[in-house]
This record gives sequence, C-alpha cells and structure tokens, in this order.
Amino acid sequence: MTTDQALVFAILCATLVLFVWGKFRYDLVALTALLLVSVTGLVPINEVFLGFGHPAVITVAAVLVLSRGLFNAGAVDLLSRHMAKVGTVPTIQVTALAGIVVVCSSVMNNVGALALLMPVAIWMSRQSGRSPSLLLMPLAFGSLLGGLVTLIGTPPNIIIALYRVETGLPAFRMFDFAPVGIGVALAGLVFISLFGWRLTPKREARSSPDELFEIENYITEIIVPEGSKFVGQTIFHLTSAMEKETEATVVSLSRGEIHKPAPSWYEILEPGDVLMVEAAPDDLKALMDGLGLELAECKGDCRSTLGSKDIRLMESVITTESTLPGKTSAGLYLRRLYGVNLLAIARRGRRITQPLGQTKFMTGDILLFQGTDESLQTVVKKFKCLPLAEREIRIGQPKKVMLSVGIFGAAMVLSATGILPVQIAFTAAAVIMVLSGVVPLGEIYEHIDWPVIVLLGAMFPLGHALESSGGAGLIAEKLLMLSGFFSSAGTLAVLLAGTMLLSNVVNNAAAAVLMAPISITLAKEMGISPDPFLMAVAVGASCAFLTPVGHQSNALVMGPGGYKFGDYWRLGLPLSIIVTVVAVPLILIFWPMIPVSGG
Repeated sequence: MTTDQALVFAILCATLVLFVWGKFRYDLVALTALLLVSVTGLVPINEVFLGFGHPAVITVAAVLVLSRGLFNAGAVDLLSRHMAKVGTVPTIQVTALAGIVVVCSSVMNNVGALALLMPVAIWMSRQSGRSPSLLLMPLAFGSLLGGLVTLIGTPPNIIIALYRVETGLPAFRMFDFAPVGIGVALAGLVFISLFGWRLTPKREARSSPDELFEIENYITEIIVPEGSKFVGQTIFHLTSAMEKETEATVVSLSRGEIHKPAPSWYEILEPGDVLMVEAAPDDLKALMDGLGLELAECKGDCRSTLGSKDIRLMESVITTESTLPGKTSAGLYLRRLYGVNLLAIARRGRRITQPLGQTKFMTGDILLFQGTDESLQTVVKKFKCLPLAEREIRIGQPKKVMLSVGIFGAAMVLSATGILPVQIAFTAAAVIMVLSGVVPLGEIYEHIDWPVIVLLGAMFPLGHALESSGGAGLIAEKLLMLSGFFSSAGTLAVLLAGTMLLSNVVNNAAAAVLMAPISITLAKEMGISPDPFLMAVAVGASCAFLTPVGHQSNALVMGPGGYKFGDYWRLGLPLSIIVTVVAVPLILIFWPMIPVSGG
C-alpha cells in the first residue's frame, strides 16, 4: 500500500466513523474531508471545488425545485385525495399508500412524496383505530423503492448515470434504470403489501392529537383573585413569574362572557379573570401557593377552547431539514415572537413528561402547537416542520397542475431522447417553473436541500482521490479475489450488498460516490462492461432499509410511528434480501457482463 492510498483510506475511515457517529452534520464532515485531501496533496488545489460544478450536483438541485413545483401545483395531491375510499383493511391501505408513493417518488424527490402522504397515512390510521406504525414504515420504504425507477428518482441514480461518462460511454438516460427498477419496486411492493406490514411493530394506537398528548390531564382553570399582586399587571408579568416556579403555559383567558384564546402578552389582568393553563399536576401547587392564584372548577369541556374557530391544535414532526434539533422551546420565544404555544412534545410515540422549556428537540419529535392558522403556518414554515394530523389535502388548481406536469414531462422527454443533457433539461424546466409562477421566486433556494448539495460537491473530489491514488483498484483487487469463490452473479451480489450496507450508515449519495469508482475499476480488472456493476451500486445505494439513519425518509417516520432504532431491520432485512435476489438476475438480463477489449 502506497502513502497516498494509506492517506485516502485514513481520511475515508475517519469520515465514515463521523457519519455513523452523527454528532456533526454530514455536510460539515464531507467538507472537512475535502479540505484534508487538498492539504495532503491528494487533490490538486485548483480542482478542490470542481465537485460543486459537477453535473450531478446541478441536476439534484434542479430536481428538488421541480419537485416543489409539482407539490405547489397539487399534481400529486390529485393522486392521493381519494385515499379515504380505500376502506379500513390494513392490506388494502398499505397497498394503496405504498403504491402511490412508489409512483410519486419515481418522478419527484422521494422525501417530498413521503411528506405529502404522511398526513394521509396518519389520518387513515386514526380513522381505523390503528397505530400509524403499521403504515408509516411501509410508506417510507415504498418511497425508496420508487426512486429506483427513473434517473431523477433518487440522487444515486443521477450520480451513477454521470459516472458512466468516465468509462467512455454516454450517461445513462431517463428510463435506463426502469427495467431493473420497476422489477425490484414491484417485488418490494408485493412483499410489503401482503406480508411485510405485519412485521412492523404494533404500537399503541392514538386516535387524535388530544389523546396522543393526553391534554385533558394537563388543562386547568385558575382564577386571579381579588387582591392578587398580578391584578393590573400584564400576562407577560404573570408568565414570567410562572416560568420561575413552574412549566405552566397560559392557554386562554375568560372574563365574564368574553373568551380570548391565546391572549396577548400585554393583556392587563383584572380580578376574577379565569386563566386556562397547561400544567403538570406537580406544578399546580406551585401556582396556588407560590403565586397566590386559586383553582377554578372547569365548566364544560376545557379542551373545546383549544380547537375553537380561531385557535386550533396542530401536530408537526421535526424533519431532517429543520433547524430545531438541539434547541429548546425556552430559547425560541414561540409565544412572544409568533403567538404560538408549545403544549407538548412526543418522542417515539410517547409524550415527554420532563420540563418542556428545557427539553432539547430531536429529529422526529412530534410537537403539539396551539395558535391561529396564520401563526401555525408561520412557525412550521420557519422551522421546517411537517404538519401531520391537522393538515388538509389540497386539490390544487387544474391549470397549474397541467402546466407543471407539462413542463416536467417536456424535461423528461428531452433528457430521455438525448436531445438535451439531463442537467440542462431539468435546469431549464426549473427556470420555466419559476418564471411561470408555479414555484415562487422566494421558494427557489428554500426548498433545495443544501446539506446534500454540499455533501455531493465535497464527496466527488474525495471519490476521485480514491480512484487516482489507486485505492479503488486495491479494493477491486480484493473483490476479484473473492470472485474466484463466486460466480459472476455472486460477485455482483457482493457489490450490491456491500453498497447497501454502506448506505445504511452514510448518506446514500455519499455511498454512490464512494462505490462508483470501485465498481468501474472492478469492471476494468475483469475486462467486462461497467454497466452491470454501476447498476448494482445504484440499486444498493438507494435501498437503506435497516436503520433510521440510512435515509431521510426513514428518519422522518421514526417519531410519528413511535419506532425504535432496532425496529427497522424487522421489515428491512427481508426486504433487503428480496431486493438483492430480484435485482441481480434482472441486472444480468438487461445489463449483461459483456467482455470489452483492453480489460
């Protein structure tokens, strides 16, 4: 092993360890690795940032904008708005949901397709009295299977398509992945629909936001008595005092016949005012003794005011793109800045009972907000959360639907026929969607997944360093030694399974970037076409079914489904085996191992 190879492997190993550890975000880790390969001389200084101009990076960004355009126009909503008619039979529900998400994620960002159908799945679960855990994992895995079908279905396909150019062959086109991808997706869909959903954990079912968070146990009415020190003071002064003593939150104020949900912080308190507060039982004594307030008897359904015409509840899940993980509600000033109350937090299907203000948010947490429609929409957009139970399915405007589908379809035809390179066709389509108003100008950069873009731009030079140093060749030699014990199909299966395992611990795009040079070198050493090996990497990189960290879709359903880390392999392991068993023969049929000269 040469010095350069040792350096590449050391940097790669450290990068993978940091990816798995998860303490630092993957784009920062990748950028640090890029700087290391530059200062060690593995990548020339003038080539360090060329990865950010790679066609795959541009294409991924354009596809994200196009996906937002389809979402805004309501094109995919038209497929999902009749889901209420499928009934309550679990097999039919899983088949319908997974089938639609497979179709949607084949032509748009798979996380976007999942985000659109998650509220539908949760609503269906509650209507049928079952836990969302039965539907959400099949839905997430279906979104990954759908990405296998087309060039733009998932970033690994785009990466692999353009790596083919380095072999002297033209890039894979739009539907070159379809013969293998459709077969694998159908096999996976059949398994998930008929048997797989039965392997998901059976969490306790909750039928509404109130029941999930048990709000009735924590809503209490208190009275501001005559002579209280808070008479003549603002609610701001009261809540400031409450925060020192308790974790209670003022939910509403009643004064005679006047009821004010989510009252202003500058509302002046009067004797006899009735405040509805959300507080744990242990905090009630502190409210009474420490602040001199009095307990009132709650008349009627105290919870009814939470869902009044102007004020409502909204469940939202913290997505992987959210800025909330690691922060606390105490530092966000939600009520002061946005007029929104945080009433509860649920993690993995269970309500958190520790003080909310000091609880650090995590990806996948479900937050129960209270506020007006406008304030709630502002908060979920600001912090990139995904509304769940209270979200309505938008039908969209037919003209916008036709326009967005027309633009998208034209880009697909131009790239599929080779008239325009994929990066040009989809960038042009994204620009047209913006100019036509389908995607507002202010949303262009907001809906591009910048951590993934930075990851890709940083990983491409690292992948080239692996190849130029001879590291890829060294790994390929070890695989060739193994191939002596296996048939050609066995070698292909080992490469696919190895890529699949890697994609379960690192971002799938990073897995594709790292494994593509190895697959190309392996093909050269064997003297055969690189196509079957590239296809194996494409399939393996997109099938991360074993862990919640393998893909954003898996992480997104963890909180709402109440899943634990170890739950994923129960459905993911047999599905991974099925994918391998089906994919290898299909690859050998449609992309045979043809000998090439100069091998």
